[in-house]
Amino acid sequence: MKDLSVILINYNSSSFTIQCIDSIIEKTSKNLDYEIIIVDNASRLEDFKLLEKAIKKNNFQDIKLIRSKINTGFGGGNMFGVEFANGNYFAFVNNDTLLQNDCLTITYNFLKENKNAAICSPQQYNENSEVQKSFDHFLTLKREVFGRKILEKINSEKYPKRRKVYKSPLKVQSVPGSFFVISTEVFSKVGGFDTNIFLYYEETDLCYRVAKYVENGDCYLVPQAKYIHFKGQSTGKSFLIKKELKISLLYVLRKNSGFIHYQVLRWLLTLKFLFKSLFSIKKFKLFIFFLRGASLAESLKHKQPIVKD
Repeated sequence: MKDLSVILINYNSSSFTIQCIDSIIEKTSKNLDYEIIIVDNASRLEDFKLLEKAIKKNNFQDIKLIRSKINTGFGGGNMFGVEFANGNYFAFVNNDTLLQNDCLTITYNFLKENKNAAICSPQQYNENSEVQKSFDHFLTLKREVFGRKILEKINSEKYPKRRKVYKSPLKVQSVPGSFFVISTEVFSKVGGFDTNIFLYYEETDLCYRVAKYVENGDCYLVPQAKYIHFKGQSTGKSFLIKKELKISLLYVLRKNSGFIHYQVLRWLLTLKFLFKSLFSIKKFKLFIFFLRGASLAESLKHKQPIVKD
């Protein structure tokens, strides 16, 4: 068994994946026994070939490239990668990230040394070295109605500020999906990622289940570890992606908070976009979308072609 398996997803962004792999190898201590598993999520053939060529030239021995013939999304792609992993811990790392120090060893050692900690994440920065939101509060109706900033002002102990540099490990509710480490045992106990979700809130749902079902299932920010996240290099900001975000939000809320909370938020969003639709045709489309229920049936997951190389 390896100490740790690093799992990355590539989707038409091989240049970022290559940079990410290079930063992992450069920054990670030789004392950590780890492997890197890259899942290509049905990228264009030319993008996959570029990645394949770069990996063949890489001198790091414990690296695997696996190609999926269908884009199964973030959770599905990572679950596919898990099938080939041999680590006692999993590090799920977005391909549009760069390690700034030995993040893997720092987070791995933190989980090994703190038995109450089940999952942790490094401090996140953008490409301009500005601190980013490195954790989140659980997805609840209260959070969506009042907003995170209000919760942080009302109860800063339960809801600490997200965009802040911390000096010591901080207990939080949820980690970002861009980079987190979790033990294989805990990940398996809660069933891993919910593959009903195509994109967004997978890590929120995972952290919720870890907190609910795992003894000593605490979640931490470990600020001594640092990484850069470029954000959105595989997804972009299209109208369909915005819809996918809302599909996942409502699904995860309903799953973890119940039908009533889901319906309240759904109708609040429906009314919100009814008003906004007076000024924008796209907002009218979103109004109809929420009126229909914004269900998983409308997810991009059901529109993915099978690649034939």
